[in-house]
Amino acid sequence: MNELSQIRQGALAPANTTEVAEALMSATGLRIEVDRRRGRGAGLNMSGRFEQQAREAFDDGWESLEDLPPFKTEVQVEKPRSVISRNDSPDISFDRSINPYRGCEHGCIYCFARPTHAFMGLSAGLDFEAKLFAKPDAPRLLERELARPDYKVRPIAIGTNTDPYQPIEKEWRILRQILEVLQAANHPVMIVTKSAMVTRDIDLLAPMAEKGLARVGISVTTLDRKLARTMEPRASTPSKRLEAIRSLTEAGIPTGVLVSPIIPALNDHEIERVLEASRAAGALEATYVLLRLPLEVSPLFRDWLLRNYPDRYRHVMSLIRSMRGGKDYDAEFGKRMKGAGPYAWQIGRRFELAAKRLGLNLNRRQLRDDIFVPPLGTGVQLSLL
Repeated sequence: MNELSQIRQGALAPANTTEVAEALMSATGLRIEVDRRRGRGAGLNMSGRFEQQAREAFDDGWESLEDLPPFKTEVQVEKPRSVISRNDSPDISFDRSINPYRGCEHGCIYCFARPTHAFMGLSAGLDFEAKLFAKPDAPRLLERELARPDYKVRPIAIGTNTDPYQPIEKEWRILRQILEVLQAANHPVMIVTKSAMVTRDIDLLAPMAEKGLARVGISVTTLDRKLARTMEPRASTPSKRLEAIRSLTEAGIPTGVLVSPIIPALNDHEIERVLEASRAAGALEATYVLLRLPLEVSPLFRDWLLRNYPDRYRHVMSLIRSMRGGKDYDAEFGKRMKGAGPYAWQIGRRFELAAKRLGLNLNRRQLRDDIFVPPLGTGVQLSLL
């Protein structure tokens, strides 16, 4: 077992310098040069897990690596047959969701949605952040699905996989159009985001909230701006997210805070501070999720940790595995969101006590589903009778 393998598996503590960790990972041929990935979260761009061939960058002696261009955001159009995704997971409170985009420019290193890019033949690393897919037909498809005679109304969750308010939403405005369809149909909606751009749609969300049809959750991972910029390079700063909570609350939109993910020995000491700041901004509800490292997310996160916090690598990974049955991740229902073991229990208890002290989660509001009006618009096929 070489030195890099020992460090990544926690058998050997890395030296307390970023330079050593950089040298170890660069030696594998998987690391993308910093000038090509500047402003991105991932440092790797390994082949998708379904691909028959693996790609590896190496210098062929002609210095050709220096000629490779930086990763730039590319957007392709995706044309799905339907737009509402359904699930039966016992770990989440909704059974349907909409994702206007595939991939996410925010570049959060911990994003559990990264492995889905493998289904497009792309990498969960830098491809996930730079090669995006937009669904401009989503509003029309949604209108058609809501008009079906057998459609049963339940709250639709948006932002549960990739962020609907990522930067490309400024140009594509797909979410804006989706909300217009939902507002016209009096359909309940829940939005989760870490972008202050959500305040753009207060004019739609406020009237819906007044009818009991909308609520928003803002993800606040840390109050440390430096950590946030490193871990979530293109997401709104922590202060902007708190301002968004305040603006939404003042507009009468029920808003909660999602402390996610909680990473042991990295941001778990901030649990109480994040809840206090969010409550002061007007948040009424709060929940948390423990760091999840499924499939390709694990090597991406471990590489990021080696690059940015080499002195904490062994401790962080040891604590993660102590809450995941000795593994990087345990996907078992009931455990995947909160973990298991003494350290996971301690995190849960701290969160519970802080939320109780601050008066959070006292009155969880249920969205209405009794005033729905099926749409009858351009995207709906009219009856022949």
